[in-house]
Amino acid sequence: MPEADSPAGRYAPSPSGDLHLGNLRTAILAWVLARRSGLAFRLRVEDLDRVREGAEGRQLEDLGAIGLDWDGDVMHQSRRAEAYDAAIGRLADAGLVYECYCTRREILEAPSAPHAPPGAYPGTCRDLDESARERGCARMRELRREPALRLRAGVAEWAIHDMFAGEVTGTVDDLVLRRGDGVVAYNLAVVVDDAAQGVDQVVRADDLLSSAPRQAYLDHLLGGADLAAAPDPTAPMEYAHVPLAVAPSGARLAKRDGAVTLRDRLERGEDVGDVVERIGASLGLEGCRSARDVLERWDPATLPRESWVVDLPA
Repeated sequence: MPEADSPAGRYAPSPSGDLHLGNLRTAILAWVLARRSGLAFRLRVEDLDRVREGAEGRQLEDLGAIGLDWDGDVMHQSRRAEAYDAAIGRLADAGLVYECYCTRREILEAPSAPHAPPGAYPGTCRDLDESARERGCARMRELRREPALRLRAGVAEWAIHDMFAGEVTGTVDDLVLRRGDGVVAYNLAVVVDDAAQGVDQVVRADDLLSSAPRQAYLDHLLGGADLAAAPDPTAPMEYAHVPLAVAPSGARLAKRDGAVTLRDRLERGEDVGDVVERIGASLGLEGCRSARDVLERWDPATLPRESWVVDLPA
């Protein structure tokens, strides 16, 4: 078994329901790319928000059923508050955190910087004077919530390299570190957790590609795998964003599309091998009956670049 501090890949589902075929495909690809690279493979449950009772157990069972294994204990974000507080504290000590009093609607309706994506924070609360901050705090009391904490970003954009998309430069705004309800933001949690698990290879669906530059920049500020060390720009995260699974309509695959989960397919008479074979066929492989078959036969250079349109007969 790889050591706890070994370089690693990972898979990090949210326990909001059963994993659908697209989720399982991404999990297989993450596992295959890690194992092919000689990396450990970590599993993390991202349970800060939506949690459905029993979902985590079913997800782990399904991942094991299709042939995935992982190294070390499963990490749970809900047990990581101390680590998140420490990271925010480090940023605050460096003068890189400020309170934000804006509502989501105000952010969406505010004029944004040229070329900024929709919803990018326009910096409204970045440099308020003392009286403006007092008014903001009073308003939060009226709304019965706390201000959010934002990163005072020192750049407008950041570049990452993706195994499939190549060089990607994306906008970096003053992203939220902790929401007004006290829950740490995904962008911070994922960076801190990847560092704690020694993750230096991130494989996930390409709908998350736009968030990678923000996370890479935050990782740079926090110093990568060693939060006490200076940033090391010579050891960047390796990203691999893989095509999303979609329904025949082109919309993101969802439960309403029919029998989209492993358990759905089992109830309709298929076995686990049939489901993996369907996933393998989406990669141009025939006859793969387990994740191990995909590991032995798949060439990452052949990954289709278009979304996987999942054909789900009744």
